[in-house]
Amino acid sequence: MGLTRRTFLKAGTVGGSLALGFDLHEARAEMREFKISRTTETRSTCPYCAVSCGVIIHTLGDKAKNATASVVHVEGDPDHPINRGTLCPKGATLRDDINNPNRLTSPKVRRAGSDKWEAISWDDAIAQIAKHIKTTRDKCFVEKNAKGQVVNRNPGMAMIGGCTDTNEFNYLQWKFITALGIPYRDSQARV
Repeated sequence: MGLTRRTFLKAGTVGGSLALGFDLHEARAEMREFKISRTTETRSTCPYCAVSCGVIIHTLGDKAKNATASVVHVEGDPDHPINRGTLCPKGATLRDDINNPNRLTSPKVRRAGSDKWEAISWDDAIAQIAKHIKTTRDKCFVEKNAKGQVVNRNPGMAMIGGCTDTNEFNYLQWKFITALGIPYRDSQARV
């Protein structure tokens, strides 16, 4: 039997590999598991821009109370009406940002005159933010304008909302900043 193109291709396929000297019985017998088969799927929103693409974050972990799950894969959510499973380059690298060793996981503060950032607790951070809001509001609050009309505003502060905030969160945020009298407000979704 002469070697023709057809017999060469038959020998080169998985079924005909024995003819070329390869034994694929072990390779065929091995069952490979997908890397996401044992993961927990969490649906989320990409945090980068105002498009708000849906993502599925796959984590591995035993779900114990004190265990930290590790993110092993991030993909676009095919059921999401905005991106339908696609992600831009920034969204596609979201796993690397989550697992980055330089990622901040606690609040930090740089004291006046210092050139270094120091970690503080969440309670201290919230207390300091509240103190700064109160100080700025007391210092800059305007009760009446030049015409004598009641305006109750605080031009010393501004607020910008995030693109991944829900409508419910934006509603509560709008109520909060209105109560503080903040006149300068916008949403990153519009910027």
